[in-house]
Amino acid sequence: MKKILNAGLLCFLIINLIGCNTKKSNKTTAEKYECPMHCEGDKTYDQPGNCDICKMDLQLLALNNKKEGEISELSIYNLPSKWTNQNNEEIQLKVLKGDVLVMVMIYTSCQTACPRLVADMRGIEEQIPLDKKDKVTYVFVSIDPETDTPQRLKEFAKENQMDSEKWVFLRGSEGDTREFSAVLAVNYKKISPMDFSHSNIISVFDQEGELAYQQEGLGVNNSETVSKIIELVN
Repeated sequence: MKKILNAGLLCFLIINLIGCNTKKSNKTTAEKYECPMHCEGDKTYDQPGNCDICKMDLQLLALNNKKEGEISELSIYNLPSKWTNQNNEEIQLKVLKGDVLVMVMIYTSCQTACPRLVADMRGIEEQIPLDKKDKVTYVFVSIDPETDTPQRLKEFAKENQMDSEKWVFLRGSEGDTREFSAVLAVNYKKISPMDFSHSNIISVFDQEGELAYQQEGLGVNNSETVSKIIELVN
C-alpha cells in the first residue's frame, strides 16, 4: 500500500479556480503558507517564499480563511465538469457532497486490471462497519466514454451486483475525463481499439471533496484505506 501525494490535484485546482475567486473577505487571522508538495508534512510558514526542500513556491493556506459552508479551493466539487451516471442522469460531482467518496477510474470492456480494481472496491466496501455504510459512496469513472454509455454502465453495475445507490458509475466527455484523470494522477492511454493502459489507483475523498488518501496497485492490502475511510466517517 502506498500513499500518493497528489501534487496534480493541488496545482490543477488552484490554477483552474483562480479566476473564480475574485471576491475577497476580511481576514481575521494571519495568512499562512505551505508547500504544495507537503515536503515537511503540515508545516506552515508566515511569509510567502519557496520550500527549502523542493524549491516550489509556497501556496497560501486557503483553508484558514474558509467560512462555514464554503468549499475549499482544493475540493473536486469546484470542478465544472458534467457527468452522466448509469441511470442516464446528468450530474456534477458536487451532488455527492456529504459522503466519503471512494473513487477509481476503469473501463468496462477491460479484461485484465479493471476486474481486479472492481474486486478491490468491493473488498473495501465489505470491511466498512454496517452502521457507517450509508455514509460512503463508491464511484467508478470510465476512461472510455465512447464505449461506456449509460446503458452499458447500468449493465455493468448489475453484472457486478453494484446496482444500489451507493455505487455510482460515471461517464463524461473526452476532455472532462482527461482533465479529471489529471486531478487523480491517473495516467491512461489507448493502445488498441478496445484496450487502454492505465494507472491502478483508488482515491478516497472526504465529505468536502478533498483528497484524503490514495492506494496504488492491484490486490494490495487495503487495511490503511479502510482505516482512513472509517476515520473520515467518524
